[in-house]
Amino acid sequence: MIPLADDIPSRRFPVVTYLIIAANVLAFFFELSLGRYLDRFIAIFGLVPWRIIHWSSYPAVFITIFTSMFLHAGWVHLFGNMLYLWVFGDNVEDAMGHMRFLIFYLLSGCAAALAQVLVNPLSKVPMVGASGAVAGVLGAYFLFYPRARVIMAVPLLFYLQLISVPALLVLGGWFLIQLLNGFATITATTAVTGGVAWWAHVGGFVTGLVLGPILRKGRSEDYYDDYEDYI
Repeated sequence: MIPLADDIPSRRFPVVTYLIIAANVLAFFFELSLGRYLDRFIAIFGLVPWRIIHWSSYPAVFITIFTSMFLHAGWVHLFGNMLYLWVFGDNVEDAMGHMRFLIFYLLSGCAAALAQVLVNPLSKVPMVGASGAVAGVLGAYFLFYPRARVIMAVPLLFYLQLISVPALLVLGGWFLIQLLNGFATITATTAVTGGVAWWAHVGGFVTGLVLGPILRKGRSEDYYDDYEDYI
């Protein structure tokens, strides 16, 4: 299922969400322009868990925790991450404010990357993508707006069926899938091959649950106030 929109209108223009999307798109077009130098670029600016663990030999390696958030492995990778950010990011930015949301997004991405490093420290494959940071946004949305409705597109043979699903089910189901896949690959964490960074997704989502109420504006107990305004 593909999320297309939710039923909560933004109360102010989500400038940070759109700027993050723009930065990711521009970074991807820059990647495309590199041609045969792209692999070298990814090797330098992608996050390599083994180098993080051996940081004393690579003193500048921690910058890749940030640079890797804005790099993607292909069109589908980019589109999927930016679609989720576009659908869910505006309301989380509403709840936090622009600057807090930017801090939250970057911290979620950092925590997600370090979660993957913790689980798979021997990997020498560069990790790229905004999915860990976006997972943090999903975690905060799950906490703030569980009763919101998400419009989902379901592929059925040659057409798409649109359905409305509670955010609690959409995002709860998404997290469960990440968690199950993470545990399914736990025995292979010493491998140096590539793949989906499931534990980055899990780490990002949990970070969103933890940091969401800390960085949200207003009283911490009023998680649902924003949504109640539209019932």
